[in-house]
Amino acid sequence: MARRVLRHNEMMNVAHAMLYSSSLVRGAAQVSRRACSALLVAAVALMSGVAAQPAAAAEAAAYYVCPGNVFTNTITAKEAEARGCKSKEAQQPTTIPAPRARSMASSGGPGQRVDAADQKQRDTDARKILQDELAKAQAQLDALKKEYNNGTPERQGDEKNYQKYLDRTADLKASIARTEADIAAINRELAKTQ
Repeated sequence: MARRVLRHNEMMNVAHAMLYSSSLVRGAAQVSRRACSALLVAAVALMSGVAAQPAAAAEAAAYYVCPGNVFTNTITAKEAEARGCKSKEAQQPTTIPAPRARSMASSGGPGQRVDAADQKQRDTDARKILQDELAKAQAQLDALKKEYNNGTPERQGDEKNYQKYLDRTADLKASIARTEADIAAINRELAKTQ
């Protein structure tokens, strides 16, 4: 396959450069004409869209209440009339600001110091509540241990099935463990109040 080789001389380069630059100028002029016409078309479309937008917004703001409590905004006015729908105009929703947060200045909010006498009274009240809870838990533990009877509680009338008896025994044992854990937690809290 024979290859043709084109040799350039100085004259050809200048002519080629002049030809190339003039074609660039012509191409740029054509592009700028196209761009101007495209911009003009876009501007006209935009202005016509803006003019049509208020009419579309007015249509979108209207809705129809049809028989059977059907609310729609997807039908035309003629269709609404044919169906016996009534035209309503949508309104902007009412916005109500949220109430302001109340200040907690007098209630001893976070970051405020409490009188020593008030704190002492609160500590005394807390200790009394904990002692009452401890007494209740201790009484409950005593009742559970008495019923558990060291792992052999007395059988009840509805426990003819031995598995029911075993389930009740396991429940009693779990209740005793929970109550003992509660008593230990109350004793820890009481230790903190001393």
